[in-house]
Amino acid sequence: MPLLRLNSVHLQYGTQILLDDVNLSITRGEKLGLLGRNGVGKTTLLKLLAGELSPDSGERWVRPGVHIARLLQTLPEADDILVYDAVAAGLADAGRLLSEYHQLLQADPPADMEHLAWVQQQLEAADGWRLQQRVETTISQLQLPAETSMGELSGGWRRRVALAQALVSQPDILLLDEPTNHLDIPAIRWLEEQLANFPGAIILITHDRRFLQNVASSIAELDRGHLAQWQGHYQGFLRHREQELQAEERANDLFDKKLAQEEVWIRQGIKARRTRNEGRVRALKAMRDERQNRRERTGTASFAVEGAGQSGKIVAELVDVSKSFGEQCILRNFSTIIQRGDRIGIVGPNGAGKSTLVKILLGQLQPDAGKVTFGSKLEVAYSDQLREQLDPEKNLIDNICGGQDFIEINGKRRHAISYLGDFLFSPQRVRTPVKALSGGEQNRAILARLFSKPANLLVLDEPTNDLDIETLEL
Repeated sequence: MPLLRLNSVHLQYGTQILLDDVNLSITRGEKLGLLGRNGVGKTTLLKLLAGELSPDSGERWVRPGVHIARLLQTLPEADDILVYDAVAAGLADAGRLLSEYHQLLQADPPADMEHLAWVQQQLEAADGWRLQQRVETTISQLQLPAETSMGELSGGWRRRVALAQALVSQPDILLLDEPTNHLDIPAIRWLEEQLANFPGAIILITHDRRFLQNVASSIAELDRGHLAQWQGHYQGFLRHREQELQAEERANDLFDKKLAQEEVWIRQGIKARRTRNEGRVRALKAMRDERQNRRERTGTASFAVEGAGQSGKIVAELVDVSKSFGEQCILRNFSTIIQRGDRIGIVGPNGAGKSTLVKILLGQLQPDAGKVTFGSKLEVAYSDQLREQLDPEKNLIDNICGGQDFIEINGKRRHAISYLGDFLFSPQRVRTPVKALSGGEQNRAILARLFSKPANLLVLDEPTNDLDIETLEL
């Protein structure tokens, strides 16, 4: 018996059909990878599965007593809440009691003992001590700093906290939206092991092909509103999909050829008006409707960086650079030279200071000691900086092209819609406010803005987050 089932579900936003007669059945132990291009509705489908959205038509059924937890695509807020409290929040009301109890124990001066006793009674009634052990075990497994505030954590550590919050409730169905975003490589390997041993059902969206191959035992692809399923691992699905796409292309070619022949026939006029040909005329009208309603598969992104003048041979030089935050040492006597043409990847565990090093290289952050020298004629394009500059209330043309109909790229004047089309935005989509775009579409918008600026130094901080696999392959 399934844990959750969708029957003939339809969901549409304006003219965009996201789900068209979708059927899905989830059983215990299933590990389903959900694929699809950016903006097709994968996150929307997860929200519907979680019960956060209702379909326009069709049925969502959940077996009574089944608990569902969802990991959001976005990072948790970097606020003053402690990591312990953020993880405990995954237990709803019992989690709030645990947080209050934890805060009362840590209070200075000591808390009101009468109120502490009342909280203890409430926890006993809610089986809170067992849940407290679960919170502490989850925090320990993810090696989280329980007494640290969320605002002090890097993006990778906040992602771990969000994972802990989803896992601590031990859900029957775990919905994961880009779970590897911001995680370092050891954390991704750890997560693979945890999910392999997870007893419940998992539905995950990810752009990490290795992670997908290692975790998912079945695949579902959302394409033009339809959900197609494949029992087996990702590599097998790729071979199957290629065969399906080739068959679809052949069928469409035959259909279009037949339609063209019928259009030639109808223009002959007299023959078509004969009574015995009325059925053929009706068939032609039906073919026209079918062709008009055909939803073409999204093409492939195509883009190039807007070039600037050549920089000097030395881009940047660091000599004996040191940087610390409190007692945490990020850099100690670090020296390096970056030259024109270098391709440098900065790797390291979450919280090691990768983004801090980037900011020092950009001159946005001063070292505590040492010297940073920048080369001549530098034109820098920085992805994280541009992420902050996207206005969520404005559409893509306003954000990327300054509201102008044309934009100059590599000395050539291009129409804004044509340029954004290279990043797979349809003419209708370019008029959409940024806040209504999916996470992957927003990241493509960042790339479109990034590549429209003259630059001879690209600095990319987690550029692959939320992008679909087809775009990553470029």
